[in-house]
Amino acid sequence: MNNKKVAFYTLGCKLNFSETSTIARSFVNEGFDRADFSEKADIYVINTCSVTENADKRFKTIVKQAQKTNPEAFIAAVGCYAQLKPQELADVNGVDLVLGATEKFKITDYLNDLSKNDFGEVHSCEIEDADFYVGSYSIGDRTRAFLKVQDGCDYKCTYCTIPLARGISRSDTMANVLKNAKEISKQNIKEIVLTGVNIGDYGKGEFGNKKHEHTFLDLVTQLDKVKGIERLRISSIEPNLLKNETIDLVAKSRAFVPHFHIPLQSGSNEILKKMKRRYLRELYVDRVSKIRDVMPHACIGVDVIVGFPGETDAHFLETYNFLNELDISYLHVFTYSERDNTEAAEMEGAIPSNVRSKRSKMLRGLSVKKRRAFYEAQLGTRSTVLFESENKEGYIQGFTENYVKVKTPWNPELVNTLHEVELTKIDEDGLVRFDFVKIVV
Repeated sequence: MNNKKVAFYTLGCKLNFSETSTIARSFVNEGFDRADFSEKADIYVINTCSVTENADKRFKTIVKQAQKTNPEAFIAAVGCYAQLKPQELADVNGVDLVLGATEKFKITDYLNDLSKNDFGEVHSCEIEDADFYVGSYSIGDRTRAFLKVQDGCDYKCTYCTIPLARGISRSDTMANVLKNAKEISKQNIKEIVLTGVNIGDYGKGEFGNKKHEHTFLDLVTQLDKVKGIERLRISSIEPNLLKNETIDLVAKSRAFVPHFHIPLQSGSNEILKKMKRRYLRELYVDRVSKIRDVMPHACIGVDVIVGFPGETDAHFLETYNFLNELDISYLHVFTYSERDNTEAAEMEGAIPSNVRSKRSKMLRGLSVKKRRAFYEAQLGTRSTVLFESENKEGYIQGFTENYVKVKTPWNPELVNTLHEVELTKIDEDGLVRFDFVKIVV
């Protein structure tokens, strides 16, 4: 008898990728075969995101794609958007099952009958019930693994739905994170990216309580000792939770790479206060300065939101000039979109969409300039590159420890290997060419 096939599509963040991978392993354990989303499958599982309006719209497109491949397939939606707007997803033509925050890891329990439903069946909880922790990590999908160490958030940022979608801040136990890291290391994976909603808050909510059993510093100190992992990368950490001790540890670390991604959201203190962020721009400058003091070659990425309610031209220029003068490496630019049940959606001073779009374009242009300057500063230096697995138009790409993206003509033998290289020049497409020095692993 042929096993039933299941395919997955992930919208959103690294945390979602780690959870999709864990959900996929539960299907394989139940006897399903995994298929690519572009292939014919019996079940399509879409892990949703609620951060932007665009992610909402893409959901419908992905459902149509699955229906086109197999009109008879059973389609399930899980994840953040499924928790926030379950009925909205259930009403999308073709969707059979919608699972909220506590149910998504038990999806195989809901699949006794795979016949198509006339309408989507919803199983979602009150978000207060999402007070337990499910560990997860992704392997097999990429050269690097995403290891979830924390979930949920206790912050009350006025634009954000994540606390509504994922619940309170809670963490994995130290023992379980280390066990998962060791499991990953046995799979010949060279890099682990630590992920969560607010990973600097690690330690809160271990064993279901609010006491910090361990800190984020304890966690990274122990992970650095795990044998077999060549590289560890911190995905994103709030500036107020990125402590000097953590920066110093990364600087001296065996495995942690000199790459930080630190959300800023605005360079205007007035807007930061309206957003209910837990720091002002002066702290952000301090964090960047500290990193540069101990790791001059570090890569520093920044999240920024444009078009927040009440953001005047003067506020935006304050942000632009702040970022222009700051010694950072690239930007992730988000155009503000109103989310239901958030404070910001009720605020006065909505910014017209064409103004949001223009500001976004300006900051994206600044990001290109910043990345180019960062890459130019790395030319002539030696770095270690971990090569990815995809053939992109005849080239293989990879990343140095400090997140410089490089390319060389496709050679399948380079996949998932580490090589020391000397960075020599920047190509027209903005990627860096290099000379091989030696094989590392």
